[in-house]
Amino acid sequence: MDIKKSDIKKILLKKGVKISNPNCVEIGNDIDPDRISGNNVIIHTGSKIFGKETLILSGAVIGYEAPVTIENCYIGPNVRLNGGFFKDSVFLKNAAFGSCAHVREGTIFEEEASAAHAVGLKQTILFPYVTLGSQINFCDCLMAGGTDKKNHSEVGSSYIHFNFTPQQDKATPSLIGDVPCGVMLNQSPIFLGGQGGLVGPTRLTYGLTIAAGTIYRKDELRPNRLIVNDAGKGGNIAYVPGKYFNIKRIFLNNIIYIANLAALMNWYQHVRYLFVSDQFPQHLLDGLIQKLTLAINERIRRLDELVNKFSEASGMDNEIVHNWPEISDMIQSHQMTIGDEQLRNQFQSAIQTAINTSGKNYLKVIRDLDENDAKTGSFWLQGIVDQMVENAMGGLKK
Repeated sequence: MDIKKSDIKKILLKKGVKISNPNCVEIGNDIDPDRISGNNVIIHTGSKIFGKETLILSGAVIGYEAPVTIENCYIGPNVRLNGGFFKDSVFLKNAAFGSCAHVREGTIFEEEASAAHAVGLKQTILFPYVTLGSQINFCDCLMAGGTDKKNHSEVGSSYIHFNFTPQQDKATPSLIGDVPCGVMLNQSPIFLGGQGGLVGPTRLTYGLTIAAGTIYRKDELRPNRLIVNDAGKGGNIAYVPGKYFNIKRIFLNNIIYIANLAALMNWYQHVRYLFVSDQFPQHLLDGLIQKLTLAINERIRRLDELVNKFSEASGMDNEIVHNWPEISDMIQSHQMTIGDEQLRNQFQSAIQTAINTSGKNYLKVIRDLDENDAKTGSFWLQGIVDQMVENAMGGLKK
């Protein structure tokens, strides 16, 4: 679409978009005015909006606290992006972000997810209601847990997910909760206390509280635990730069993370699509699938880089290296696997029945699911995860 910037602004103003100071708002030539709603969208002074993929739906507020730059983002109804930089990300209904944001590709905020000020994200997926405090760096994570706005997973202020290793790799994604149970919105929340950190790749389950000031380096799959002051080894210990430890665990956690993303893709393609409506149009679903595909490809790329480093490390057991080409092909070919079709069809039927009764309110329908129906959906998704993990790890020594 070849439209002058001034003409795009005129079109948006005519549609009803509220731009109080048009001369101080920059709209890229590649913006499609048809992808920006005229219904109560507010674009404040200093905002810059670029990218042919950019979608802004009704009630969105851009730049209320500070200037905002948007590039190829999908912004759902009533989303508030109050200040900062946002690129190649998706924000579903009622998601919110404070000022001084730095949000890069592969980030997904589902309904009601939020972050306060000065938060940096990349390849970060938050399920509904998950809340981030201020001054946080939380890249390469998926976080679930909680049932509503009062009972939600939260990350305290000044928290860091450590996603870069001394070996200079980023095969470090952390799974905080999971997809098969997390999407059902019926799990206990997870709390990561402020002034703390998590060293990826790590897996945490529901009901965990990690106390403020704690740096945590391990997996914890037992629910309802309080973790305090995991200081690790202190003092001055022998260390060889470039040497890898716990290789099997690092590799396994990466595979499990990718498998969970594959399960989420199935959720988007076979469940979320049933909710397409004015509040959740096809374009927004397309954005979810596109950014999730980007996230899956990023994780495979980072794992491939890590395995190549394994192969270069002298004296290392190269079992993973030898099997990696086959495992990589399997992961990529099974990204879109649908799992047990009978379970999937049974769950889809339950969702459709609920929609016929209650309408296409995603959060209400999922929260109100019968316990047995929710379990059916979780079994279907967990089957996808288990199949991918077994196929990837089955040929390796126990």
